[in-house]
Amino acid sequence: MSKQRTRSPQARPAEGVRAFKRGLDVLRAVNRSGGIRAGDVARLLDLPRPTVYRLLETLEELGYVARSASDDRFRVTRHALSLGDGYDPGTVICQAAAPYLAELSRTLVWPVDLSTYENGAMVIQETTHARSPLSIDRSMIGKRLPMLRTSAGRAYLAACPPAERDLIINHLRRIEDAEDVSFLAPERLQRMVTETAQRGYAIRNEGEFNPKTSSIAVPIVRDDVVFGCMSIIWIRSAMSLEEAVAQYAAPLRDAAAAIPVER
Repeated sequence: MSKQRTRSPQARPAEGVRAFKRGLDVLRAVNRSGGIRAGDVARLLDLPRPTVYRLLETLEELGYVARSASDDRFRVTRHALSLGDGYDPGTVICQAAAPYLAELSRTLVWPVDLSTYENGAMVIQETTHARSPLSIDRSMIGKRLPMLRTSAGRAYLAACPPAERDLIINHLRRIEDAEDVSFLAPERLQRMVTETAQRGYAIRNEGEFNPKTSSIAVPIVRDDVVFGCMSIIWIRSAMSLEEAVAQYAAPLRDAAAAIPVER
C-alpha cells in the first residue's frame, strides 16, 4: 500500500499570503511617504511595477488609498487611518480639496497649491503645477513655505484665532530667520493681518520669497478652524496684481467655501 504524501503547510507560503503581505508592504510605504508614485513604491520595495500597480488599484478599490487628482501620487485615506489612532488633517483636506483643485486648474490655467500649517510653515499637500502649462516650478509636493513671506502663510495667520496666531508668531520669533525680521515688526505684522482679514485673501507681490512670481491665497475655514489655504501663483511680468485679483480671487474663495471639510 503506497503512502499518501502530505504537503506541509509550512513548505512554502501560499500565493494568497504572499500577495497579502505585499499589499500590506505597499500600504505601509504609501502611509510613511505621505504621498508617493507607483514607480517609487516599486523601487522602494524592489517589486515589479505591474505588481505594484495592481496592488494599488486593489487598495484604491477597497478605499484604503486614493490617487491624487492633481498628480500621480497615492495617499492613504481616512479609511486606512481609522485602522490606527492616527488622524492626518493634511490627508483629509487633500481628499476633499483635490477635485476642486483639478477644476481650478482647467479654468484658471496658472498653478494652484493647497497647503496646510505644520510647525512654523505652510506645507504644500496638493498642487496643479505639473498640469499647468504656465508653471515654472515642479516637484512642489512637501515643500515648506514661510509664513510671513508667502500668501498662503499670510492667509493662514489672518484667518486663525488670535491665540493660535500668537503661538505661531512667538515660534517664528524664536526661530529668528533673518528674512523674517522686517515682517515681524509689530506695526507691519498687524497691518498685514488686518488688511488680509478685511480683503478675505492674502497677497504676495513685492518680490519676497520668489522674485519671479506673485500669488494670492484664501483660507479654508470652518467654525474658526483653518484647515489649509489655496493659492494661485503667476509670473509677475505676465500680469498685474489688480488683474489677477479681478480674475482669480472670487473663484478661489468659492472653491474654498465649497470644499466639504469635516472635523
